[in-house]
Amino acid sequence: MAVNLQKGQKVDLTKGRAGLSKVIVGLGWDTNKFDGPDFDLDASVFLLGENGKCASADDFVFYNNLKHSSASVEHMGDNLTGEGDGDDEQIKIELSKVPAHVHKISIAVTIHMAKERNQNFGLVSNAFVRVVDENTNAELIRYDLSEDYSIETALVFAELYRHGSEWKFAAVGQGFNDGLQGLVNLYGLN
Repeated sequence: MAVNLQKGQKVDLTKGRAGLSKVIVGLGWDTNKFDGPDFDLDASVFLLGENGKCASADDFVFYNNLKHSSASVEHMGDNLTGEGDGDDEQIKIELSKVPAHVHKISIAVTIHMAKERNQNFGLVSNAFVRVVDENTNAELIRYDLSEDYSIETALVFAELYRHGSEWKFAAVGQGFNDGLQGLVNLYGLN
């Protein structure tokens, strides 16, 4: 049975789950009816050091860099339409392979060309992030984003972070106005 979280809540991911190493982070959303160009939402992953920054561009996994060099994080591909039920995009994470310099994994979704298309997360509904045990397919954690993000063009959905030798999950739900470029700057990349 999955643990359902609210914004700001944190929960143990690996503690009490001996052998949990491979997880799938599923992200989903629906776009409201909108007279304008189609939406293209994109998942991105930032592998962050203790300082909250990426050590290099390799620590940024997204539609143009689908796999981290350590093979610990793999983006399963860009869904250009977001149509259908279930996960719209997925990220596979092998926790045992995450490099030692990485203390936090930030999972974000941005709207491609949001400013040019006059789009924001206020036009998106039913957004969620969930964590699934890759070996058993069991959903472990779910966070449904229910706030109204009427001006934001980028959202950090969640974070996985180290706590001693264990991993925890945080339901973040923090919005930003500067799209993907704003997140890239925030996390120390150009």
